[in-house]
Amino acid sequence: MACESNLLNFDFRTLATENSINLCDAYSGNVILVVNTASKCGNTPQYEGLEKLYSEYKDQGLVVIGFPSNDFFGQEPGTEEEIVKFCRLTYGVNFPMFEKISVKKKNAHPFFKELAKVSGTYPKWNFHKYLIGRDGKIITDFSPRTKPYNENLISTLEEALQK
Repeated sequence: MACESNLLNFDFRTLATENSINLCDAYSGNVILVVNTASKCGNTPQYEGLEKLYSEYKDQGLVVIGFPSNDFFGQEPGTEEEIVKFCRLTYGVNFPMFEKISVKKKNAHPFFKELAKVSGTYPKWNFHKYLIGRDGKIITDFSPRTKPYNENLISTLEEALQK
């Protein structure tokens, strides 16, 4: 099946594996919350809220996808295996996590360059969030300070799930 969304037509390894997934093939038709993550950041407790969001809304079509990044003051120094262990043991993370990549403007992975191009914003810190609609187009983005259960994030997410 051809990918209708150029934004999602990227292949990534799942975290700490050799398995590669095409985002469009795997998640087309879902509402997707893309988050750049880090294990040693003041925002790291957001993992708990992100997992709760994923659990609460996945049956309605939400997918949260995490991309660990060490771009901001070395706050994700671990190996992919260490990141998986930390996320699962500390926060019970079950939402899809992908390979550790760069998200900062200068060296950003092409996926994050595309997200920044269509949203107008590159991540300036860990836990920046991009919301993508079922049609594969960006709806909006949220700053790292926006917690997963922020009223605006939830209302925007719920509206997207209704479409």
